[in-house]
Amino acid sequence: MKLNINIDAETKEPEIMITTAQMTEEVNRVVDFVSRLDDAPTIISGIREDKVELLDPDHIVKIYAEDSKVFTQTDNGTYQIRLRLYEAEERLDNSKFVRISNSEIVNLKKVKSLDLSFVGTICMELSNGTVSYVSRRYVSKIKKVLGL
Repeated sequence: MKLNINIDAETKEPEIMITTAQMTEEVNRVVDFVSRLDDAPTIISGIREDKVELLDPDHIVKIYAEDSKVFTQTDNGTYQIRLRLYEAEERLDNSKFVRISNSEIVNLKKVKSLDLSFVGTICMELSNGTVSYVSRRYVSKIKKVLGL
């Protein structure tokens, strides 16, 4: 895919134009990504000790569901969030955050190492020292994202 950028000082609003011979999956992904830029709120607020804090997505290590509640582990500790897991997933950048099971999303930038020795799954050691396991259902997706 080629990318052309035209800088014009007289342009009032950025414009994106896609020229293609046919609609492909790659073009659909670009269109979907661009159309969601303005729509999706990217703020995630966490609750800890009766205080609400705005969480920087770059500091989020993982988001997980436990006991019908959703929590996020950050570099600064664990917070409860008042979103469903899929809502949090929609707010986060899908090039950095990936679902590894029905109950967990991890930040790929916070993965320290991968252990592929387990048959049918992947063990991820995260930057905060915790370990997460990719469920069998998501193994092929994770391998594709990581280029394995």
